[in-house]
Amino acid sequence: MTNQTTGQEANQYPFLDKGLEGIVAFSSRKSFIDGAKGELIYAGYNIEALAENATFEEVCFLLWHERLPNTEELDTLHKQLVEERDLPKTVYAYIESTDKSAEPMSVLRTAVSMLADSDPDAMENNPEANMRKAIRLTAKMPTIIAAFDRSRNGKEIVKPGTKGSTAFNFLYMINGEEPGPKAERVMDLLLVTHAEHGMNASTFATRAIASTLADMHSAVTGAIGSLKGPLHGGANTAVMNMLRGLDKDTDIRAFVKGKLERKEKIMGFGHRVYKTFDPRAKLLRVMAKDLAKEVDMEYLYEWSETILTVMKEEKNIDPNVDFFSATVYYSMGILPDLYTTIFAMARISGWTAHYIEQMQTNRLVRPRQLYLGEKNLPWIPVQQR
Repeated sequence: MTNQTTGQEANQYPFLDKGLEGIVAFSSRKSFIDGAKGELIYAGYNIEALAENATFEEVCFLLWHERLPNTEELDTLHKQLVEERDLPKTVYAYIESTDKSAEPMSVLRTAVSMLADSDPDAMENNPEANMRKAIRLTAKMPTIIAAFDRSRNGKEIVKPGTKGSTAFNFLYMINGEEPGPKAERVMDLLLVTHAEHGMNASTFATRAIASTLADMHSAVTGAIGSLKGPLHGGANTAVMNMLRGLDKDTDIRAFVKGKLERKEKIMGFGHRVYKTFDPRAKLLRVMAKDLAKEVDMEYLYEWSETILTVMKEEKNIDPNVDFFSATVYYSMGILPDLYTTIFAMARISGWTAHYIEQMQTNRLVRPRQLYLGEKNLPWIPVQQR
């Protein structure tokens, strides 16, 4: 049975909507998407306006409080984030002792879960405690990612700095040197564009777990597990791996058409909600072009544009946020297997915002299933089966 029902079947209940397509499970003030127009809004503000003007810290405040901060509030948030950047010794010990070949998203998932052990508010579920946990998680996730990347490469872990933005500090910790203004701005923009995106799989997981009154760390751990999948956050890594498999002699058009003929998926294209160009992809497209040129990797951008053209001609589908973000990350010298962890580093603001919102009007998430198996089978003794 499919999610397409007609005639008499459309009036029958229960019916199956695969992937919950078209089902409204929650109301929210955190973000809005108009898939037909290609419009994305965070708590009232268009993504284009935020990308041009806002910092990631301002976006965090906006998602948590549904309004932009004033100067004093932004300064306070920045101070709180700086104070919470460092990790417990047990988490550093785990990062340094775990397998160096471990998948970064798996390490991030485990480390975030471990943070609950030392969080004084871990089992408190009042608004004030939840806000403190949201700030701690947002501050500590960049440190986890950078620490593991350096540890697995045999480098000394760089402890978080006491100045600079989230973007500045992450690049400082991962590279061991302070970034320039342009690099900081690019990373900040990446965080802004990935911060929130409606009721996607990981956000749904967050709210479903939250609805049981489980703690925030449990909900975020579940969200990371969901984001890890290649049909969600892992798509950007798949895009870059595809591009890295090409060379300058590859006929890009023939490559794409060949994959389509073999019914193989081109990662980074299509979206369950957008029926036009993903507005985040538009922003990252410009950034990808500029960065690729700056680091003498224009061929990556050119390949991407050719793939985009062929996909539009052959399938009439547009790229999503993962397609151009892959080139942006790679041009910055970031390895593909870290891309999804950086996605999580940004999306923690949205996940925690939805957790806080769920607690305000909570109801346990308990959908029905459509049973398709047999019923009332006769029992057969094990000797006769």
